[in-house]
Order: sequence, then structure tokens, then C-alpha cells
Amino acid sequence: MMRGLKTARQPVGAPRFYSVAEVAEIFGMSPMTVYRAIAAGEFPAVRIRGRLIVPAKAVEAMADAAMTGQTVVDAGSWAADHEVTA
Repeated sequence: MMRGLKTARQPVGAPRFYSVAEVAEIFGMSPMTVYRAIAAGEFPAVRIRGRLIVPAKAVEAMADAAMTGQTVVDAGSWAADHEVTA
């Protein structure tokens, strides 16, 4: 079960952020692949004292873009073209 980080403004159970391990599980890849994509600037993340977390909105927006466009979304191109706001 994905835990994510919650805030008072979010409904209970709706994560605002995912850990790298959670994102890797969601996308069916290794955490190292996600770390490499983040380091290369190909995937959005927030660094807090050395810990990386991924905005849930970014994950949802990429999935929505793939579904809406009925196409493959390249995370690197997508991240360069979109600003994720909390």
C-alpha cells in the first residue's frame, strides 16, 4: 500500500508526495532507474535534506497525458515542458 505524505488540505488517503521506491513500484521499475532519471533532470522531484520525494501530481499528470493522448509519454520531455504546482 502506498503511504505518501499527507497534508491537512488533502483528503485522507490521497498522497501529496511519493517516495522514490513508491514511484518505482507504481511504474514497475527499479528505484535506481528513478534516481537516475531524477539526477538527469528527466523526472520531477523535491529534495529535502538529501531525501528525494516525487509530487503525486507529476505522476498523475504523466499518466493522464498518456491516456488523453493515447500515446507514450517520455518523462524527460514531459518534465521539461511542464511545471508541477502543489
